Amino acid sequence: MFNQNGLSLEQAPPFSVVLRFFLSGAIFGVLAGIFILIFGIDIYDASNPKALILTHTLTLGVMLSFMFGALFQMLPVIGGVKLDEPIKKANMVQYPFIIGTLSLLFGFYDGYNHLFLIVAILLLGGAISYGVYSMLSRLIKIENHSASSKGMSVSLASLGMLVVMAVLMIFELLGVGSLDYTILKNTHFSFGLFGWISLLIISISFQVIEMFYVTPPYPKLVSRYLPFVIFGMVVSYALFEFLGIESWSILSISISIILILYATLTLYRLTQRKRPLADATVWFWRVGMSSLIISMSSFLLTYIYDSGIFYTISYILFTSFAISVVFAMFYKIVPFLTWFHLNSQGYLMAPMMYEIIHPKSAMKHLYIHLASLVIFLLSVWVESFIYLAGLMFATSFALVVYHIVHAHKIYKHTQETQEKFDMGMGK
Repeated sequence: MFNQNGLSLEQAPPFSVVLRFFLSGAIFGVLAGIFILIFGIDIYDASNPKALILTHTLTLGVMLSFMFGALFQMLPVIGGVKLDEPIKKANMVQYPFIIGTLSLLFGFYDGYNHLFLIVAILLLGGAISYGVYSMLSRLIKIENHSASSKGMSVSLASLGMLVVMAVLMIFELLGVGSLDYTILKNTHFSFGLFGWISLLIISISFQVIEMFYVTPPYPKLVSRYLPFVIFGMVVSYALFEFLGIESWSILSISISIILILYATLTLYRLTQRKRPLADATVWFWRVGMSSLIISMSSFLLTYIYDSGIFYTISYILFTSFAISVVFAMFYKIVPFLTWFHLNSQGYLMAPMMYEIIHPKSAMKHLYIHLASLVIFLLSVWVESFIYLAGLMFATSFALVVYHIVHAHKIYKHTQETQEKFDMGMGK
């Protein structure tokens, strides 16, 4: 579990800050499942606006919500970073972020509606930029960086570049830009999937795989240089694109191979656990890393076989990679934070972590998640399966909503009904 030597109640953000980011991410996950039910097989057509809506619901609404919540919590643990006024900062990020995301989705649905896109630029771009600045400005001031804090810094820098590319793309859609839209879209994609999502998960894994599961650390060569190598490749690709130099093939193949090797190493580390019992979170990590390996392998096959099926499989499994890790982190963070805050406040009968989210409930969610993944893959060949997959996807995130609400109820009930430990020093 978390190393409490690196976390105190004064450093940790309020319980509500992390929980509400997770809640908004879970609600967007349910919304994504509903979109799948409505859009059907059109979500696999990259040129269809419906696919664009679903992709941004997942990457922004789901992934970025959960990752902002995790970053608010992990920065004090990994980097010893204390965010001043965390509630105020969370408000300034989350509320405009939610409205901006919805505006972007409406803009896509309504044929690139200019009003909605302008609102998205102002609110969504501003919220993400403020969040990146608040966190990155403190991370770069750390004197003794860990591998995770360095990797988180470059992933946040990638997120910043992602926002820049997105704003420039919207300018092009509004007819006020003068850049090549295709180049902007490709670099936006690269910074998003490889520079932001992949790098953040990789950076966090350097700390939490060893800490949560008591494994040997990653080799120093990997933890020290891997994030910078990937970030350098993504930046190089962007520069080459704007200079008119074709580089996508060699860089995408290189990054794919690197991610396959990273995922394989992570799976191997999980076999070296000193705690032999494998709970649901271990299996979520295994599903995530296996999905990443197959996703990148399918992507590599597109250079050999000119078939859209491999692109679709790669898309499905990369999504599985990211969401599986989100679920793994969720089932570690929420029970721990509920217990930690109540215990730190001095409540005698603070519930144990297994009482907040029972391990059997997490395992049931794992089975639903796996079934959803299998059905999504089958829908590539049997299109009608997409509706069952959408239903399973929505159910998966509905369970997360339930667990968040349940944890909050336990937290409030304990505060209202239990006594605090009194050491005789008064209030």
